[in-house]
Amino acid sequence: MNTTPASLRVTTIGDGAMATVCSLILASRNCSVSILGRLPDQLAQFEAARQNTRYLPGIPIPPAVRFTADPAAVFAACGLIICAIPTQFIRPTLTKLAPFIPPAIPIISVSKGIEYETLLRPSQIIHAVLDGWHGPAQFAGPCVAAPRPVASLSGPNLAGELARNLPATAVVASADEALALKAQSLFTTRSLRIYRHHDLIGVELGGALKNVIAVAAGMLDGLKAGNNAKASLLTRGLVEIARLGVAMGAEAETFAGLAGLGDLVTTCVSPEGRNRTFGERVGRGEKVADVLASMVGVVEGVATTQSVVALAKRHDVEMPISQSLYQVLFEGKNPHEGIRDLMARDPKHEAED
Repeated sequence: MNTTPASLRVTTIGDGAMATVCSLILASRNCSVSILGRLPDQLAQFEAARQNTRYLPGIPIPPAVRFTADPAAVFAACGLIICAIPTQFIRPTLTKLAPFIPPAIPIISVSKGIEYETLLRPSQIIHAVLDGWHGPAQFAGPCVAAPRPVASLSGPNLAGELARNLPATAVVASADEALALKAQSLFTTRSLRIYRHHDLIGVELGGALKNVIAVAAGMLDGLKAGNNAKASLLTRGLVEIARLGVAMGAEAETFAGLAGLGDLVTTCVSPEGRNRTFGERVGRGEKVADVLASMVGVVEGVATTQSVVALAKRHDVEMPISQSLYQVLFEGKNPHEGIRDLMARDPKHEAED
């Protein structure tokens, strides 16, 4: 196993569960890690307790990881940035931090979503804010000529399980092979196996779109619709994910891998999944706004549902599950009616539906 020089300094932007887990992994690989958050009092609490008491309680954090709200103190000697904030907050956060972030510094994103206002993926938002990229021509492909290496780390990775060192796998995708190799080396541990991939579009879309299906899966659990229904949802949901992904330039095979099927299954079945838990409570009859207000952390699948429906319209792709979920979340449709309408669609050949 490759070793990492102790001189490598990493800044993790965000102080949630996945940000903390990434920092723990990197600290175990001899990196010096700073977790950059926005609430000084909360960060001071984490620092004093030596654990993330809000998002990952009970998991000890070593001295190699420190918490700070001061960007000027962490970026000057930084060699790598981990972007671990919800997708809808990447733009405003990086806009504030941009004056402190050195040019061309590599960034690994673990964010999973699609920005609603622009319909951009996390890597595209990073380039737009920090590198001044604008227009469809620059965002049409995998950022081959990017001045700043960017990678996406994704897959079936529940933060709580990673923190407990349970066996897991992930995939890192980048147009920059050197960064992909570096990320693979940095994040590989005795309990976490990292694969490389070249399909940045597919890996990011898989991580984002699975949250939409996970919300729907949770609703089925809340409605006690049964395992047959859930298996059907995951299968047909993966078809929708791949259909839109291919239309946007991804490779179909990507969605049969860790960032597609792997992440989808984990997120849809685990009680630790925030999106599935949100959907389950809505399926039980709770109001969408009330559930969102009561949950710790961001339910990425809600905003992503809006983005997916807009992207499906833009690319003329049929996505009945996503459309039905949108109607439940934003148009007041009853979840029972959503299932009824999906089941009442005209019969088709499986390959055509």
